[in-house]
Amino acid sequence: MERLFAQFDLVPHAMALLIAYALAFPLGWNREKEERSAGLRTFPLVAIATCGFVQATETLSAGHPEAQARIIEGLIVGMGFIGGGAILKTDGSVHGTATAASLWVTGAIGVAVGLGAYDVAVMLALVTFATLQLAPPLKRAARDGKE
Repeated sequence: MERLFAQFDLVPHAMALLIAYALAFPLGWNREKEERSAGLRTFPLVAIATCGFVQATETLSAGHPEAQARIIEGLIVGMGFIGGGAILKTDGSVHGTATAASLWVTGAIGVAVGLGAYDVAVMLALVTFATLQLAPPLKRAARDGKE
């Protein structure tokens, strides 16, 4: 029984999952505020899921970087699939590409946290949030300048 609990170390995993959640929450808030197809629930869930997959396979891939690379490759493909669901084509126009790209980045945030690359995760979150906040006014200004 003692051996079982020796392998059951929740604190580092819980901390990483909380960090992934916290970094993704502002991105989800932005998408929710903009009334996009994915938002406040989806973004944090994507971050903790990708972080969780990396963490759950740590013992499986320990000492085998090619195994870890395959796991991350699967996550990248899966995120592309989820992001594809956020893209909508209506009447000749396409909507949701920023949400899809943001979901993809959110998956990368979760992977980075799961790997312990917190600096990368923080930078991805900051740059993505800044882009989502600053790009719409710039996009409107560019569109208004064409007219």
